[in-house]
Amino acid sequence: MSAETARRDVRILTWIGIATGVAGGLLVAFPQVLPFGGPWVQLALGIATLVLAFRARKIGIADIEGFDGRLSLFAALLGFLVVFFAGQVVFDMLIRAANP
Repeated sequence: MSAETARRDVRILTWIGIATGVAGGLLVAFPQVLPFGGPWVQLALGIATLVLAFRARKIGIADIEGFDGRLSLFAALLGFLVVFFAGQVVFDMLIRAANP
């Protein structure tokens, strides 16, 4: 992969990762927007953010000389936060479903 193609791919993956992380963060902050299935959507957005961010970092580290991955690292941290908070709610839902 050429360096220019790698830069473009990293840029696209990072910004889509940040967008999914922000969407997941907004759903965590305002859960009443999606009252049914909201935690599952939040969890999916958090996982998507992590996948996109780490894919961007992998491409950047492998194919770009002097890669500065701070923005993709920010996206990954945002994904971890969304997964953490959404995961707590999902875990609580699963525990309540198992113990009626």
